[in-house]
Amino acid sequence: MTRHIEMLDALFKHATEGIVVVDRSGSIVMLNPKAKELFGYKDQELIGNKIEILIPARFSKNHVGNRDEYLESPRARGMGHLMDLFARRHDGSEFPVEVSLSPFKTSDGEFVVSFVIDITERKKQENRIIEANLEIQKLNAELEERVEQRTRELASAIQRVEQSQEEVIRALKKERELNNMKSQFVTIASHEFRTPLATILSSASLIGRYTKTEEEDKRHKHVQRIKSTVTNLTEILNDFMSIGKLEEGRVNSVPILTTLPAFCEALIEEIKGLCKEGQHIHFQYTGIHEVWLDKQLLRNVLFNLLSNAIKYSEPGKSIFLNVQSTQEMVRVEIEDHGIGIPEQDQQHIFDRFFRAHNAGTAQGTGLGLNIVQNYIELMGGAVHFRSEVGKGTVFDIQVPNHVPSQVKND
Repeated sequence: MTRHIEMLDALFKHATEGIVVVDRSGSIVMLNPKAKELFGYKDQELIGNKIEILIPARFSKNHVGNRDEYLESPRARGMGHLMDLFARRHDGSEFPVEVSLSPFKTSDGEFVVSFVIDITERKKQENRIIEANLEIQKLNAELEERVEQRTRELASAIQRVEQSQEEVIRALKKERELNNMKSQFVTIASHEFRTPLATILSSASLIGRYTKTEEEDKRHKHVQRIKSTVTNLTEILNDFMSIGKLEEGRVNSVPILTTLPAFCEALIEEIKGLCKEGQHIHFQYTGIHEVWLDKQLLRNVLFNLLSNAIKYSEPGKSIFLNVQSTQEMVRVEIEDHGIGIPEQDQQHIFDRFFRAHNAGTAQGTGLGLNIVQNYIELMGGAVHFRSEVGKGTVFDIQVPNHVPSQVKND
C-alpha cells in the first residue's frame, strides 16, 4: 500500500500537466508543482483560495455560477468545447489553456481534480496556420483576379484579331470589287468609246469632202454629230471619275444659294443638243426661286436622268421636267414616254454596272443611276421611280432646302 501511495505521489509531482484539486465549495486544496509553475505561485499561496483566482476577471463572475452548477452534478468532462479558455497567472498575465475535470470522493468529502495544459504554442501554431490560410486565400484571390484579367485581355486580343480579320476580309472584298470594277471598266470603255470615236472619225472625214458653199448644211450636220458624240464621251468619262471620287470619299455636299429656275433653264439649253429629232423638254416650275443646294451635284443628277430620258425615248417623244420648291424641300420629277424598265430589273436599277435587259444597243456604262443615288443621298435626299415597259418612266427626287449652319451663324 505504501508503494502505491509513493507511485501516486510521484505521478502527481512529476506530471507534465498542471493538476489543481478543489473541494465542493470551489476552494483550492491541492496543486502539483507543474500547476504552481504554470500560474507563477509559490508552494502554499493558492491553498484555500477560490478557483476563480486562476481565471481572468472578465470571466470569473460567470464562472462562479457555472462552477456551482457543475458541482451539483459533477461528471468527468472537458471544458470550453468550441470555446477559447484562458487562465490568469500571479502577475495578472493570461495564457490559453485546455482543461478537463474529473470528480472523486474520499472520506474527507467530494472533490474535483482539474488537469490544465498550457496551449500557448499550439495557439501560436494555429494562428500561423490561420494566417497562412488567409495568405493562401489572398494569393488565390489575386491569382483568380490575374487569371480573369488575363482572360479578359486574351478575349480582347481575340476580339482585336477577329476585327482585324474582318477588316482584312472587307479590304479583300473591296479589292475584289475594285478589280471587278476595273475589269468591267475596261470592257465597257472599249465598247463605249469605240463607236463614238468611229463616228467622230467618220464625220471628220466627210466634212473634208464638203467644200462647196451649197454643202454647208451637210458640214453643219456632221459638226453637230461630232459635238454630240464628244458630249457623250465626256459624260462617260465623268461617270468613271465620279465613281472613283465616291469610292475615295472625296465628294461632299456644299449647298449654295441658287436661283433654281435659271439653273434648270441653263441645263436644258446645255442638254438640248442630245435630243433626237422631234424631242422636246417641257419645263414647269412652281414655288420659291432661291434655294440652298449643291449646284454641281444637282447638275450631275439632272443631266444624267434627262440624258437617259432622251436616250431611251423614240424621236418625237417629249420629256417633262417638273420642279416644285418650298422653304423646306425641293422636289424634281423627270418623266419620259420611252421604253420603260422591266419589272424584274427594277430592284437592281441602282446597282453599279447594271443595265436593263431592254437597253439594247443604246450607249451606257451602267453607272449613271448608281451615281445619281449616291449624290442624292449625299445631299440628304431620296430618289424613287415608277416605270412600265412600253409606257415610260418617272423619276421622283426630293432634297432638303436648308441654309448651312455657318451661314445661319453669320
